[in-house]
Parts: sequence; C-alpha cells; structure tokens
Amino acid sequence: MNSHNKMLTSKYYTEIVCVIAVIILSSCTMYGPVFIKSERNQYNQAIQKTNDEQLLLNLVRLKYHENPLFMEVNNIASQFTLQNEIGLGATLQAGAKGIFTPSTSTYVEERPTISYSPLHGENFVKGVLTPITLKTIVLLFHSGWSIERVFKVCLQRMDKLKNAPSASGPTPKIAPKTNKFFKAAKLLHEIQTQGGLEVTYRIFDGEPQLVIYISNSFKNSPPANQFARLLNTNLGKMSYIFSSPSIKDKESIDIVTRSLLGVMFYLSQAVEVPEQDVAEGKVAVTKTVKGEVFNWAEITGELLHVYNSPSSPEDAGLKIFYRNYWFYINDSDLISKSTFSLLAQIYALQSGE
Repeated sequence: MNSHNKMLTSKYYTEIVCVIAVIILSSCTMYGPVFIKSERNQYNQAIQKTNDEQLLLNLVRLKYHENPLFMEVNNIASQFTLQNEIGLGATLQAGAKGIFTPSTSTYVEERPTISYSPLHGENFVKGVLTPITLKTIVLLFHSGWSIERVFKVCLQRMDKLKNAPSASGPTPKIAPKTNKFFKAAKLLHEIQTQGGLEVTYRIFDGEPQLVIYISNSFKNSPPANQFARLLNTNLGKMSYIFSSPSIKDKESIDIVTRSLLGVMFYLSQAVEVPEQDVAEGKVAVTKTVKGEVFNWAEITGELLHVYNSPSSPEDAGLKIFYRNYWFYINDSDLISKSTFSLLAQIYALQSGE
C-alpha cells in the first residue's frame, strides 16, 4: 500500500472515530436532563399517591378497630448507568477505498434505592395524641380553609355545644348529638363568606387564646345574632374569646380540640363498610337512643365519604385494597377530597412536632 492510500485510510478512520465520539457525547448530554426530569416527576407523584393511600388505609383500619401504622420515606437514591455500544462494519474493496458502516446503541439502567422506616418514638406519639393547638386552628383558617370545616374536624366542644366527643375514639355505642354545634359552625361560615369574620391567635396572661372577631357591619346580622344565642351571650357581640377549660377566665369561652388520632377516629366513621362485615360483627355499630342503627352520614356526610366495592372502581380519585374490598374516594367528590386534603395537612403539622 503506497503512502497516498495509507493517508486516505487514516483519514477515513479519523472521520469515523469523530462521528462515533459525537454520537456518544450527544447521547450523554441528551439522556441526562431527560431522565432527571422524568424520574423526579415520577417519584414526586408516587410519594404523594402512596402518602394519601397510607392515610386512607389507616382510616379504614380505625373503622375496623385496628391499630394505624405510618411509614415514612427517609431517602431516595437513584443511579443511572449509561452504556454505549459501538460497532463498525466494513466492506473492503481493492485499494484504500472501502465502505465503513459505524453503529451505536445506548442502554440506560436505573438502580433506585428507597429506604422506609415506621414512625414511632416519644415525639411522634405525642404529636399524634396531643390535642391540636389553638395556634394550629388559626393557621388552618388563614390557610384558606372554611371555618366550618376546620371546626367540625378539629373541635370536640365549643362552650356547651358538643361535636361528637365520643367519636374521637373507637366507634361509640350511642349516637352523639351535634346539631347545635353544626349550626353554630355553619353560621360562622356564612359570616366568613361575606367577609365579616376574622380569627386570630394570642397569648393572654401566659395562656393561648383563639379570638373570633365579627366586623361592625355584621355584628347585628341574622347569623351573628343566632350564633350569639347559641352561646348564650349578648347580641351584637363583636369578639368571642376562646381558651382551654383549664383557664379560669370568666370572659373566655371553653373550647376543646381533638388530637390527630381523635380527628382520624372521627373521620373513620365516614368509611362505608361491606354489609357482610357488619353482619359478622367485624365493626362496631352505633345506635340511637331508640335502639335503631345510626347513620354516620348525618355527621360526616358534609365532610367525607369513603365507599367500598368488591371490584376496582373506575371513578376513584384515591383507592386502597384491604380486607378483600376496595375502599375509595370518588374522584368527583370534591367535598371529600377537600376534607382529606385538610386531614393530610393536619397530619403533616402534628406528626412533625
């Protein structure tokens, strides 16, 4: 082979190597951002979905008088292995000129490592069992939640108006009464929707207080007067000061909050269980004073409804499979989805303390 042919051959090899190098480098540049973007979104959605499923599962467990369990995702580490294979085919001809056919292939392998741990320990247990603070109640209100929804979910009692305190534990035998409390909460919501209500938190003489202010233009409105009558106080009142029953302040009104576990027990009554499980005594049945079966939808119906189905529901926004049944929240049930979202926020606030 003369020197001219050697130069041509060398040139061909150089060009091929350059082409292959460009392909490899461009594939690395292309695949990196694409996989980071797609996998991050997928992990985000998966964690959010499984957190909600876990919360729903624990509501169902409480309905069946079983212990709840929470698992926390501690860490997610994902490694990507990018492998490039290079092939070179050649059809040799006489002389220096030949037909070279380069080929490349890329393989991407993901190796995720996810670590879980059950939530336990003194701090977590205290967060679950400790009554929700008045400061948290105010925080939820200022986060945009309806005062009616927050009060129904988080409060056991406001003055002498009771909100099913017996439902803050396992299913009670006797149906609780909530009519007056629900009416008071709805009246406050009416004032709130008209822009005449404000809720604040303060420390007075070293004690926490929740204060409801009714604006001057609404203090004598029908809902404000009805609320005042329910609390057996003067009409036209513009401020209501609430504090713990342990505080001996004659000017304040007693208010009792639920714990996170109490909230979950309360909302677990919204779980509709299969009739067969009721007949077999797998869940407790609440009855009225007349001995009739009590319908918990009278209390939880405007907050949450968890359905059951023997087959996987197609219209579920959230579902879990437990005890051979599917328990789910309908995707179009915005009221239930809102209350469940509120529960998730309360869980995040309380379990993190």
